[in-house]
Amino acid sequence: MAALSSRRIRAVRSARLRAASSTMVVHALGRDDSVPTHVAVVAGRAIGGAVERNRAKRRLRAAVRQARLPSDVDLVIDARPATVRAPFTTLHRDVERLSRRAAERTR
Repeated sequence: MAALSSRRIRAVRSARLRAASSTMVVHALGRDDSVPTHVAVVAGRAIGGAVERNRAKRRLRAAVRQARLPSDVDLVIDARPATVRAPFTTLHRDVERLSRRAAERTR
């Protein structure tokens, strides 16, 4: 899992290829090269204070590390307020399911 630049994050979001659940929104944009999947985890102020935002990002990054992600795609995962309190199994399931669904839309 490699990081994305802010410029690439804006490009992925502007492609409008996304899938959503109550815990997160996953944006995707296909890549032409054969580098591994790049992922950015974002939590805005709607999540809450700094403590809640950081907790949401930590939990999502842990779910991403354990998930099987599609290849040749850049992903931006936006946390939603439910991310902070949702069971970890739900986060893991949503990361895998939504990243696959968003990646399919890039093809």
